[in-house]
Amino acid sequence: MRRLWRGFSSYTIIGVANTLIHWQIFFLLSVAADLSQALSNLAAFFVAASFSFYMNAQFTFDARVSTGSYLLFLGTMGALSLGIGHVADVWKFPGLLTVALFSGLSLVLGFLFSKYVVFREHEL
Repeated sequence: MRRLWRGFSSYTIIGVANTLIHWQIFFLLSVAADLSQALSNLAAFFVAASFSFYMNAQFTFDARVSTGSYLLFLGTMGALSLGIGHVADVWKFPGLLTVALFSGLSLVLGFLFSKYVVFREHEL
């Protein structure tokens, strides 16, 4: 079980910085620019995820960065971001609930997806 969560503390620290970036951009776009929560969440995700992708590749997973792994991460986690934002728009969630829900889900699901799919260790 310990091996499953190895690197999670580093991922969490980078995730805190990612969350601060994401939340600031989300609220700027949804409140100041009056965009939908779906678009605000997706745009904020792309900016914050670009930061955390590089940082996690370097410090959490000690992996090489490739365009393919970057696009795989952005596409999959971006779909989660857009989906949560869409549900929030339909159900009229407050913005704080939207970003909190996405942040919690993306912390756990993003870590497992990154560890076992995006940055998986290749055995020789």
